[in-house]
This record gives sequence, structure tokens and C-alpha cells, in this order.
Amino acid sequence: MLTPNTLKTWTWLHKWSSLVCTVFMLLLCLTGLPLIFHHEIGHLLGTEVEAPAMPADTPRASLDRILAVAQAQHPDRVVQYASQPDDSTDLWFVTLTPTPAPTDDFRSVAVDARTAEVLAQPRFDEGFMWVMLKLHVDLFAGLPGKLFLGFMGLLLVVAIISGVVLYAPFMRKLQFGEVRRDRSTRVKWLDLHNLLGIVTLVWACVVGATGVVNTWADLIVKYWQHDELTALLAPYQGQPLTPVAERGSLQQSLDAALAQAPGTRLSFIAFPGTAFSSPHHNTFFLRGDAPLTSRLLEPVLVDARTAKVTAAPELPWYLTALLVSQPLHFGDYAGMPMQILWAVLDIATIIVLGSGLYLWVARRRTQPQGAAAAARQEGPGSGPAPQPGPVVARVLR
Repeated sequence: MLTPNTLKTWTWLHKWSSLVCTVFMLLLCLTGLPLIFHHEIGHLLGTEVEAPAMPADTPRASLDRILAVAQAQHPDRVVQYASQPDDSTDLWFVTLTPTPAPTDDFRSVAVDARTAEVLAQPRFDEGFMWVMLKLHVDLFAGLPGKLFLGFMGLLLVVAIISGVVLYAPFMRKLQFGEVRRDRSTRVKWLDLHNLLGIVTLVWACVVGATGVVNTWADLIVKYWQHDELTALLAPYQGQPLTPVAERGSLQQSLDAALAQAPGTRLSFIAFPGTAFSSPHHNTFFLRGDAPLTSRLLEPVLVDARTAKVTAAPELPWYLTALLVSQPLHFGDYAGMPMQILWAVLDIATIIVLGSGLYLWVARRRTQPQGAAAAARQEGPGSGPAPQPGPVVARVLR
């Protein structure tokens, strides 16, 4: 049983944690909704690149040739990453930037993995989905924007926990999930707010917590570089970035990496000097074929000069948590059924957010005497609003 003072503290905590983050949670819910279906929207808009149909036994072009073709499209840039889609090995996406350092100034070249022909040069830094993504990830403010949204996510978790604590005493005299339709509009919205808030509780906690983890992605990767890679790179201490002209065969490097981890397939390649590699290695991130292992990456560091494997460290727990949280955040684990479920829960949370704001404004407009009388009339359901919804953030893959 909560004492009056304890109840007052929880009420204050729920009220202000909710009010501070609600507007940003609304923004993230609204921008996150189309991002749940980003592949489907891409197909609808015709922005998704698809490889032409060919016999399954069509030979594959050398990765060195793929890279050369992509580089020829932007000779003034360096190759930062190369990857293949989750559902196809017939395409290569090569990312080129002015320098290996992280940047938003990038160009993508889609190359057919069999013919080494350029299929498209999609622009992922413009259009409707890009605006949704940037608003969703960092508010167009880079790392400070990500960390700010992460703090809003922490406030969301506080609001959810405090809302749960307050739910029981405020609902003592009501049946679970009851909506008093014969009462005032404010009371009906209050009951609906409480009902949807408790129904979406677990989902909001999961999506909110994974969203917070995603906002820390840049810092997590930097810590991994400092904590894990420093010891592995001791033999290369003092050596400059390996020049492109002195690098060995990328195809041989890929073959060596796959031989190091049998039963895996490539997710993406990070080239020397990039955030996910070292100045002296091509780092191949491999994944398994099972639903869970397909989300867990195994890095294999291959010397850029000799094309020989130098290390295959296990990912630390914090990077594993990041990799697992990203698809869980957007419902990418179980195909369309889970995406639809995520969208329904997202919409329900938008209603929770909107009703919470309405209840707060309606209470503010009520005179103190009238508010006290209304609270006595409404009974135990007149608890504080709002309980906000999920943080929906995505990290660029």
C-alpha cells in the first residue's frame, strides 16, 4: 500500500517525466511508423534496387572487379563499406565517402554480383524516407541529437514504471480495463488512456529500451575500438593507414574470412580506417543462417596487405546487445506479421500520447475548485496523465 507521501512522489515523477518527453515520443512514433515498413515503401515508390533474374548457377564476379566498377563511378572518393542485402546475394552495395571517417556525405553504388554491371546509384540521403529516418535517429543534429533522444527514452522508461505503480491504486474500485462510457468526455478518455497504456506496457518498455541502446551506437562502437581492438593492433603500432595501392586481393580476403568461420555468410565489409575496422585491416562481419544468429555478427580481421586472417575476436556483450536491439526495435524478426503487430501497437501508443496531452490540458483549464470536485466525482481513475509511448530510433546499417 502506498502512503500519501509516496503516492505524491510517484505522481510527480510520472507527471513530469511524461510531460518532458511526450512531444518527442509523439514525433518518434509518427516517424517510426513508416520506418517499420521501409522495405515495402521502397518497393512501392520504386526506390528499391533489384537484381535481374538469372539462372541460380550463374558465376559470380570477383569482389575486386565489383569494387573497381563501383570506384570508377566516384574516383575522387574512397570505399568505406560494401554489403549485400539480407535477402539476396545477387547485389553488392558499395558506399563511397570523401574520407574513411564517419560522415553523412556518402554515395552508394549498386552492382550486380554476377555481371559486375552498375544497376543503380540510389540516393539514401534524400526523399521522404530519409527525412523520416533523420528525424527519428538524431533530429538532424548528429550525435548530440542521438544522445538527446536517448535521454528522452530514459524519461519514457521512468514514465512507464511510475505509471504502472500508479495504475493499481487508481483502479482499485474499477474493473480491469473498464471504460466508463456514461461519464464525461474527460473521464472516458482517462479510462481509455489507462487501458491502452497498460495493454502496450511491455511493448513500450521493449521498444523504448532498445531505442535508448540504439542512440548509444556511436559511443558503443568507439568503446569497442578502444577496448577490444587496441590489443589486436599492437603489431601495427605507429604504421599509417594502408594505402589502396598496397592492398591485396579483396576476393582472397573474403575467402579467407569465410574459411575462418564455416557456416556463415557475409553481412558487410568495413575497409581500413573506417569506424568498424582498423587502419590496417579489411574487417568482414559474418553472420549465421538461423533467425537469431543471423542478427549476431562475427568480425574477422584480415590484413589488408597480405589478405591473411590476423584475428577473429568474439563480439563483447555490449555490441551483441546493440545488434540484437536494432531488429527487435523495428519488429524485423518475424516478417510481415510482426511488422503489422508493431504498427498496431505504435498507433495505440500514439493514442496514449495524444490522450495524455488532452487530459493534462483539460485539467489545466479546470478551476482548482472544479478540478477537486471533478476528481472526487471521477473516483480512483483520475490519475495523472500521460503515459507516453515508444522511442522508435533506427541506426543506419
